[in-house]
Amino acid sequence: MTLPQILSCSLVAAMMAAFVWGKLRYDVVALLALLAGVALGVVPAREAFKGFSDDIVIIVASALIVSAAVARSGLVETALARISPLLRSTQAQVAVLVFVVAAMSAIIKNIGALAMMLPIAYQLARKDGKSPSVFLMPMAFASLLGGIVTLVGTSPNVIVARVRQELGGEPFAMFDFTPVGIGIALAGCAFLSVAYRLLPKDRQGSRSLDQAVDIKDYVTEARLPEKGALTGKTVADLRKPGDGEVEVVAILRDGERRRAPLPDASLRAGDILLLRGEPKALERVVAAGELELTGQHRSTQKEGSLDPARTGEAIVTQGSLLEGVSAAEIDLHARFHINLLGISRAGERFTERLRDIRLRAGDVVLLQGDEDLLPERLRELGLLPLAARSLQLGSTRRRLVTGTIVAATVVVVALGLLPVAIAFFAAAVLLLVTRALTLRDAYESVEAPILVMLAALIPVSDSLRVTGATDVFAGLLAQIGAGLPGWGAVGLMLVAAMAVTPFLNNAATVLVMAPIGAGFAKTLGYNPDAFLMAVAIGAACDFLTPIGHQCNTLVMGPGGYRFGDYARLGAPLSLLVILLAVPLILFVWPLR
Repeated sequence: MTLPQILSCSLVAAMMAAFVWGKLRYDVVALLALLAGVALGVVPAREAFKGFSDDIVIIVASALIVSAAVARSGLVETALARISPLLRSTQAQVAVLVFVVAAMSAIIKNIGALAMMLPIAYQLARKDGKSPSVFLMPMAFASLLGGIVTLVGTSPNVIVARVRQELGGEPFAMFDFTPVGIGIALAGCAFLSVAYRLLPKDRQGSRSLDQAVDIKDYVTEARLPEKGALTGKTVADLRKPGDGEVEVVAILRDGERRRAPLPDASLRAGDILLLRGEPKALERVVAAGELELTGQHRSTQKEGSLDPARTGEAIVTQGSLLEGVSAAEIDLHARFHINLLGISRAGERFTERLRDIRLRAGDVVLLQGDEDLLPERLRELGLLPLAARSLQLGSTRRRLVTGTIVAATVVVVALGLLPVAIAFFAAAVLLLVTRALTLRDAYESVEAPILVMLAALIPVSDSLRVTGATDVFAGLLAQIGAGLPGWGAVGLMLVAAMAVTPFLNNAATVLVMAPIGAGFAKTLGYNPDAFLMAVAIGAACDFLTPIGHQCNTLVMGPGGYRFGDYARLGAPLSLLVILLAVPLILFVWPLR
């Protein structure tokens, strides 16, 4: 090997070791590797930042924004609400969750699909009194399996498609991965639906901020509009989306108050409902019933603001302007441009209208105001803000807009009308312009550390190709695989990609291994397509550790998993993938 090749290999080896060591964040490791590559001369200075303009970074960022908008729209919850009453057993719940996550991961980026489904898993676990660890790892693995079905499901597929184009051919198309991927995904999900029992039963996840801020008894006030979805329905119908976590305290109709109405009490247009429950359950009830929160549509925004109003929680302190008065008495909206959406007071049930409740020190209030002005208004009122958490009560869910934009994006990508990066970028922008997602939520959904790591790793991993190190490795693999039949050579490439992925991140693995696979195939006289497909599947299917793919990392804390738990379920699943992938690849992508 030449000196540049030795330096390039040493740099990648040191970077892998740093990832395994885990003392530095993965994005910091990638940045240090980029600097080291420039210092050693294996990464030309003029090429150091080319990764930041790469289409892959745009695709990943845009896909995360699209995924956040879908999660916010409530489309997934609406679809599952229809079948959740049928999910009586844990096995049925796991089966539905893994198949749904896999199906969604074939359409949008797998980490986005997983993130959208996590609240559903938490909800099922809370209802049945079980640990979410039963669901989370199978869902993470299912998202990886679903990602290999289409071009846009996971980053390795996009990268492999680009490598194929750079080799002088056409890039893989949207559904070129489907014949192989769907067979593996279906078998893998069926396995997970049963094999979740291999996981330890005593794992308890870390408590989230939403659980730590344990405010369960907000009272809010909503009106049933004309031609509303619940007109003529009953109180029981209204409460159903809240899964029993929302109580109808009173109904105000024609100036009369009906306290604690029975479940079969009918609802009429114009009814004012006092609702009591935890914020997210209230949000589901208000959204499903198309209710209008009192004061919700009164403007609280500065002129020209693109973001919808922000919802925040605060405690009424002693000496606050709100202590001892009601929202109506202080004229909260007119004077401070704030809407009062809910009140929580420990140990007390309100029956008055929200605007008439006299506030006390220690009350928790849910307020709606302009993104920039709300903090200043809280200070003026003498309120103590609570730690920010994701509360969307009072904001609009744009199901139709979001569904239309996402569906159009999938069709455009599938038909090849626009490049993937342009299509997803356009979808992200349209979702922001139509206010299907706030700018605040969009920026929070874009995981900057992942994007920085990916951008930094592109030139570092490319140094192996530029220095010719990939050709050396291809030669070594060729020597090892020279005596193997064609299926053995493809299997060797698949296993090699699987072995590297836990230490080098799946996208980086493809950047390193795809050129090696192509060179390996050329040395043996085979068509490189089968080898590139083996690299893509091997890099996408990391089931052995929590560090190789962000989906696995995402569920580690909430599921309470330990490092070794992944192999208990992941090792047999990896073996299943290997046994299925090799014959499927050879059938769809012949070697000659």
